[in-house]
Amino acid sequence: MNNAILGMGVTGQSIARYLRAAGEPCTCFDESSSEQMTADVRVAPFDSTLLATFDRVVVSPGIAWNHPVLVALRDAAARTGRPLLVSDLDLFVDHYQGELLAITGTNGKTTVTHLLGVLLETVPGGVEVGGNIGQPMLDLLCEKRIPPRVVLELSSFQLERSRPLHPNWAALLNIQPDHVDMHDSPRAYRQAKERLLLQQGEGDHALLPSGQGFDALAGQLAARGVVVRRFGDGADVGIHDDAIVWQGGDGAPRSVPLTELKIRGRHQQANLAVAAQGAADYGVHDPVIVEGVTSFRGLPHRLQWIGEHHGHAWYNDSKATNPDAAAAALAALGEAVWICGGVTKGIDLAPLLQAAREHARLMVVIGRDPAPFVALAKQAQVAWEVAESMEQAVAFAAHSDPQLPVVLAPAAASFDQFANYAARGEAFVQAVGALTDV
Repeated sequence: MNNAILGMGVTGQSIARYLRAAGEPCTCFDESSSEQMTADVRVAPFDSTLLATFDRVVVSPGIAWNHPVLVALRDAAARTGRPLLVSDLDLFVDHYQGELLAITGTNGKTTVTHLLGVLLETVPGGVEVGGNIGQPMLDLLCEKRIPPRVVLELSSFQLERSRPLHPNWAALLNIQPDHVDMHDSPRAYRQAKERLLLQQGEGDHALLPSGQGFDALAGQLAARGVVVRRFGDGADVGIHDDAIVWQGGDGAPRSVPLTELKIRGRHQQANLAVAAQGAADYGVHDPVIVEGVTSFRGLPHRLQWIGEHHGHAWYNDSKATNPDAAAAALAALGEAVWICGGVTKGIDLAPLLQAAREHARLMVVIGRDPAPFVALAKQAQVAWEVAESMEQAVAFAAHSDPQLPVVLAPAAASFDQFANYAARGEAFVQAVGALTDV
């Protein structure tokens, strides 16, 4: 089969490795170049006429599904059956025979995936973690020993362009306004996330948010014999009476007081309960789960404690790229100096108004277009400064009330000033570290 690969980032390169190892010819395309690309990548605008000559087009998740060329190719495939459009996830599920655990959601999926992977290491045969975290999933199929179970972190982009998969255990953590610009509508974004659960049936496990908006989906899954649990404050899994709770293998609740956890923020702490539930469902012993959740210190760029400098506690939550995540970070700290701003992608900042009023004592705005966040500060009646760089933002924060923690929780994307949220977070960490030399 003659393959074309669209998008040659980390995932695209893993697709090429996998297909070539299987002896299948492939031609690689991208519309922009990068230092990581090999010489055999054709860098040019995608050409639907050329791509239609291939038997199969494998699309990387970084290419928007509504890209005009992909729309044209899908139309052609509907008429003629060619080319076949697939994703790395399609290739993976076609060839993986073990147990599949999968996590999606706007926020929290990396934390849950990572910790669940750590906890399942104690299960006979172990586990591998892939998808948006760790190794690209197709690289797992190239190893000499293919793992008996895999935990995948899956984005809406991966789910939207793939055939519905069948995870044995799945968690849909939340659906919040983010990445809507890469989908046709908010409804399409939600539908992409829910595709994770469409093929589940008798004996599978699903974890859904406790809100009423997921009641119908929970009912549909339960009617198919899926073991459904709900996740949130006061639910079977989540936070209840100042403790994280989950259900043990015997059906009785387990709990750990919030005071015994090392990470801040109820949203982050609740994610630990989700990972604990997945581990319990796979037979991990209670002492192992308790040790795992109480020793977990969080992941970089996710309300990560940086240290004490210039009289402030500093927190890096660069991964808070939408209003809900930023509001949760502010609530976790009580009162804070808030470094925010970036590319809003047209998302309404109104949901941040109450959080800003209640928790922000100074807003330091970054980004090339500070206007939306300045307007928010004025409406919330919060003092504000506009910083031209991350270094200046940190300096402004350092000279504010020393009793307050400082948090980078941008509530926006990073690509106006940084390559990605991780680069933004690293710039923040470096700027805070440089304060010790002032």
